[in-house]
Amino acid sequence: MTSPTVAPVVITRTKPRGDAANPTTEYSALLHTVRDAGLLRRRTGFYYLMFAGITIALGGVVAGSILLGHSWFQLLMAGALGILFTQYAFLAHEASHRQVFESGRVNDAAGRTIANLFVGISYSWWMTKHSRHHANPNVLGKDPDIDRDFVSFVEADASKSRGLYAWFTRRQGYLFFPVLVFEGLNLHIHGFRTIFGRGKVDKRALEIVMLVARVGAYLTAIFLLLPPGMAFAFLGVQLAVFGIYMGASFAPNHKGMPVLPKDSRVDFLRRQVLTSRNIQSGWFITGYMGGLNYQVEHHLFPNMPRPHLKRAQAISKEYCRSHDIAYTETSIFQSYAIVIQYLNRVGLSAGGDPFDCPAAKAFGR
Repeated sequence: MTSPTVAPVVITRTKPRGDAANPTTEYSALLHTVRDAGLLRRRTGFYYLMFAGITIALGGVVAGSILLGHSWFQLLMAGALGILFTQYAFLAHEASHRQVFESGRVNDAAGRTIANLFVGISYSWWMTKHSRHHANPNVLGKDPDIDRDFVSFVEADASKSRGLYAWFTRRQGYLFFPVLVFEGLNLHIHGFRTIFGRGKVDKRALEIVMLVARVGAYLTAIFLLLPPGMAFAFLGVQLAVFGIYMGASFAPNHKGMPVLPKDSRVDFLRRQVLTSRNIQSGWFITGYMGGLNYQVEHHLFPNMPRPHLKRAQAISKEYCRSHDIAYTETSIFQSYAIVIQYLNRVGLSAGGDPFDCPAAKAFGR
């Protein structure tokens, strides 16, 4: 377990003093401590460097693809693109949380541009879905991230599965990561369904232009550069890597953590901490997960820039310990194992499985 190294005297000086009888005061004390430490100040230079580095790498991949010509080594370039698009998605996510610039308008412009033109997903769709998730993480009927999709995250949804779908659901933990090869395509489809759907979409016309231009230019470039068979293989690898990387970065954060009833009365501090899981972190994991490894701190302080999350963890972790609030942190591989085990346990409820009994359900969360 690798916890941030912060001198105890620093933590003592900045230790928040909340009132357990008043949960609002508890969170306010923690927030003031973090703010007084300067951890909510923007680090715009960091994000400029990140964007420049990813874009330079993108230029290198494009140049490599041109030089390789009709070679199956192009699939390596496709995998690299999947990684870079995910890194762009992290930046769009951070801009959507107002972590990059002081101005909300500038953050939205940056996030929309990166999400639509670089990643190829709808910024408006992402904002709507993700804002609901942050307000009520792992709350039944309120968090869209645990709504029934191809995978069921709660027993009540799993029990609705029948036939072949039930067979999959009972094994969904083991099949979860293989199925992520389709998640990239799924994200693109959700984006197009949103901008061409009937629901309200902020700056719909702009997003339509951006997404159509991005997808059109990307597909045109690939099919002009490569023969059809190789072009389809290129797209398949790129989408698979993108989907697996996105899923592997977001899934460890809440799956397998407590699921709260829709009418639960849990204060903001505990709702965010008890339903989130941190990943033990070094510089590599932070880069790999785009700062999502500090999920507890990200949910407590959603507009905190990525470079400050490590210092904030030392404060919030100590605060949770002193206030007897369970704070969860595991290794990356342990988190994946927890996700697999949890989904398999939920899946036992599918299609009237003989193991669908109260004892089995007791271990479902």
